[in-house]
Amino acid sequence: MNRSHVVTELPGTATVDGVVSVPAGPTRLLRLPEVMSRVGLKRSSIYQRMSEGRFPKSRSLGSKCAVWVEAEIDAWIAEVFKPNSTHAWAGMSL
Repeated sequence: MNRSHVVTELPGTATVDGVVSVPAGPTRLLRLPEVMSRVGLKRSSIYQRMSEGRFPKSRSLGSKCAVWVEAEIDAWIAEVFKPNSTHAWAGMSL
């Protein structure tokens, strides 16, 4: 058996050779208050990090409607809190 291509099934995800993939499905869009609640940052910090390329970009649904893709926010949270991350908050538990 070739072990170089091991697949581990987790609820809603699959890991292939250490890369996590999320299956295609309904994409949920989050408005700013929910993003702020999930990540623990204020509006100004979110937009500052977006401009620096350190936070997922929002999408515009109109002149006064910005949304974020839930999977991108979840991936950012996972990256920030993984033990070998270079982020200042690395290794902290939620």
